[in-house]
Amino acid sequence: MKKDAIPVLGATLLFCTLTPRPPLWAQDSILQLDPAETTINFTLGATLHTVHGIFKLKSGVIHFNPASGEASGAILVDAASGDSGNEARDRDMHRKVLESERYPEIAFAVDRFEGRVAPEGQSDLQVHGALSLHGLEHEMTADVSLQTAGDQATATTHLIIPYVKWGLKNPSTLFLRVRDTVEVEIHAVGHLTKGGT
Repeated sequence: MKKDAIPVLGATLLFCTLTPRPPLWAQDSILQLDPAETTINFTLGATLHTVHGIFKLKSGVIHFNPASGEASGAILVDAASGDSGNEARDRDMHRKVLESERYPEIAFAVDRFEGRVAPEGQSDLQVHGALSLHGLEHEMTADVSLQTAGDQATATTHLIIPYVKWGLKNPSTLFLRVRDTVEVEIHAVGHLTKGGT
């Protein structure tokens, strides 16, 4: 090794030693949702009574970087799983409104988020992405409360979906009038991998 290369090599090693590496939690992380533990409830207001029901999660995997706000992945809901407890009403919902045989999935594809993700405890985030419903994509932002403890995570959000404005049929009849928006409450439970790739 040349004599004049030694100071350069030493300075390089010193720089590498003193330059702080990003913490593990600032690197890409993965949130994988558990379909068995995740609940998706919907509420549809009507003139005679309010309709309550559920959907089932098919899968959900979100990759995100807590430091940069970058995110990717999707949450997939089984459209055919929609159940309000009334067979005739659910048949109309699937055949006339959701057309779930033709559009079997409702998907929310995530592309970024705003807000600080705490290593432990609660984080309030604004998650941005596109909701695919009935064959069309709609840009939206969801307010999400994320709670983490070790490798366990829960996320809750409340959405108001303007389904009629988005092109779906209003199931109102002569004697039963329903609202043109539906409220959705999601309580997701999952496994968190910090510093994943």
